[in-house]
Amino acid sequence: MTSTTWTGFRAAEPEFAATVQTRFERYKHHVLATLRKDGSPRVTGLEVTFRGGELWLGMMPDSRKARDLRRDPRFAVHANPGPDDSMDGGDVRITGRALEVTDPAEIAAFVAEVGPPEPFHLFRVDVGEVVRTTVEGQELVVRSWNPGGPLRTVRRR
Repeated sequence: MTSTTWTGFRAAEPEFAATVQTRFERYKHHVLATLRKDGSPRVTGLEVTFRGGELWLGMMPDSRKARDLRRDPRFAVHANPGPDDSMDGGDVRITGRALEVTDPAEIAAFVAEVGPPEPFHLFRVDVGEVVRTTVEGQELVVRSWNPGGPLRTVRRR
């Protein structure tokens, strides 16, 4: 899977990246999918953070999702649909690879800016695909982006 940093995604598609980031920042909790040791999916809640031009995933030490990502970094994160299930702003998801950050200086800088309780696992996201689905009039509109390619739009009635 080809991937890029969040900064790379923002440089390639600034308007789409801003829309996706706004959608994630609307709510605190989202849904993360990881792969268990046997290859089956695990779905759990988590918070995402956009700082320093990157997308970050933080989680409690030794949590199952952290262990999953340490073993196999592939993931998908789906934006919270909202309290009324309106999907206001669209249905948004990001897939890619979560790369664990272990450098103490980098973790300390993150803690200084964001302030999560320690200890924790910190992962930087490498984006593999971003998808936003909306309803516009009578059409279902799916916009998707992959590194190295253009933003694609598919409309269905």
